[in-house]
Amino acid sequence: MVDMLGTLLLIEDDPEIRTMLKVSLEDEGYAVIEAADGTGGLEAFRRHQPDLVLLDLRLPDRRGLDVCRDLRAVSIVPIIVVTAQTDTHDLVAGLEAGADDYVTKPVVPKALAARIRALLRRVGMKDPVAPVSTALGPVELRRGEALVLRHGVRVELTKTEFRLLCELADHPNQVMSRDQLLERVWGYDYLGDSRLVDAHVHRLRNKIEDDPQRPRLVVTVRGIGYKLERPA
Repeated sequence: MVDMLGTLLLIEDDPEIRTMLKVSLEDEGYAVIEAADGTGGLEAFRRHQPDLVLLDLRLPDRRGLDVCRDLRAVSIVPIIVVTAQTDTHDLVAGLEAGADDYVTKPVVPKALAARIRALLRRVGMKDPVAPVSTALGPVELRRGEALVLRHGVRVELTKTEFRLLCELADHPNQVMSRDQLLERVWGYDYLGDSRLVDAHVHRLRNKIEDDPQRPRLVVTVRGIGYKLERPA
């Protein structure tokens, strides 16, 4: 028996698209579990605990955004959302709901497989181990434990959010462009765009800032990118 690269959960209501993606992803070496709606997708997730979820945002029984939030509430599993090419609002909302990445329709199977490989490779990387914790004002970053504390209370970050915080913390008070963050955190700069960075910064701020509307740790440098202002 050929070893599979991993198990994917495909939540897609269109049977033709679902069959096409299942066949192409199995040809790439993945085991694929199918679900035709959000309710079935959540049940399949609980039953099979896949390595990655591919989630269509337009489902017949419930909003894909709500399914994404439900998944993120119980797991840090990588999620790639699928959206119509012109649906910028859905795309941003999907990222802010907890997705790690996105693809647009019509989905190109080879491009999707490359996206999946990049994401699984990234989340499978061991995070850099620091000998001591890093204090960032009210936030404490413990890389060896993959742990973040805010005012002494554990903060639940996804793998992508954690790696983003580590990258910013490695360059305190230094402005990092969105392209730099895409390359260093996501591991590719030709597949993604700045909306990935902006959405993840927004989510990170909601978890680590005392006032996310007036951030004091991860600040925006208009027209360039972001920097982490490390308190003295």
